[in-house]
Amino acid sequence: MTGTSAILPERGLADRLSTLFWRRPKLLLLLLISPPLLWLGIVYLGSLAALLLQSFYSIDEFSGVVKEEFTLKTYGELFRAANMDIIIRTLVMSATVTITSAFVAFPIAYYAARYARGRWKAVFYLGIMLPLWSSYLVKVYAWKLILAKEGIITWAAEGIGAGFLLDAVLSLPWVGGNSLSTSFIGTWLVFVYVWMPFMILPMQASLERVPLSMLEASADLGASRRQTFRTVVLPLAMPGVIAGSIFTFSLTMGDYIIPQIVGTSARFIGQAVYQFQGTAGNIPLAAAFAMVPILIMLVYLALAKRGGAFDAL
Repeated sequence: MTGTSAILPERGLADRLSTLFWRRPKLLLLLLISPPLLWLGIVYLGSLAALLLQSFYSIDEFSGVVKEEFTLKTYGELFRAANMDIIIRTLVMSATVTITSAFVAFPIAYYAARYARGRWKAVFYLGIMLPLWSSYLVKVYAWKLILAKEGIITWAAEGIGAGFLLDAVLSLPWVGGNSLSTSFIGTWLVFVYVWMPFMILPMQASLERVPLSMLEASADLGASRRQTFRTVVLPLAMPGVIAGSIFTFSLTMGDYIIPQIVGTSARFIGQAVYQFQGTAGNIPLAAAFAMVPILIMLVYLALAKRGGAFDAL
């Protein structure tokens, strides 16, 4: 119509919101991160706070009822000989698994980072990731059969005439079992197998960041391969080693299924938490045991951060 300005169509809600978010990008960011922050703050950190609170309670020895009174009595029970054995046994196993995984994983990660190309690189990733796609319980029970007295390891040892060596190892007092499937060595082997991918991948990522120019410069300056590895490769790859150790160490400390299926009757922290919380009904002691790996990992993560481990994650 002449003499009349065109009437603009009324903007919809979507247009108004789009304009608002464009003008205030921080508001959009807040809306996007609010759900995960609520999950982290309420569900995750809230459960840890409840766990910490429960650890300061105690249980009545006669009635079995939890007394909701703040006390350090439950933490004092951790220093009993039997409970200290559980903590020390778990720490020793976790450290042994971590060190073994680092030694085994380093050559694999180094080859993948320096020599694997194209199709072989894809084969490497497939070989590392494939065990993670299978069921955790299936892998553990498969190792139970492999390590059994009638398993393939015993059969192979007897076939090459080394059965007496296996019997000699099993007779050692610290091995603790009549077969590998009921021994600390068997538990250690299964832990290393299950958590190995979590050590290889951070190490491989860290080794790929080592500049080739630094290796060439080291060779030009007359350094041997051993000197180059010790003074150049290993220090630059150490953040990846520490990052992998975070996974292997923490996962071993908290696991209770592998020691339950493959291992001796000696308990680990994960088993203690499960049994005290379920069978014994001693929730305060179970919570106190659960706080031990958390405190250890907090110290470990603080040291790992100083070592630059998070740069390799």
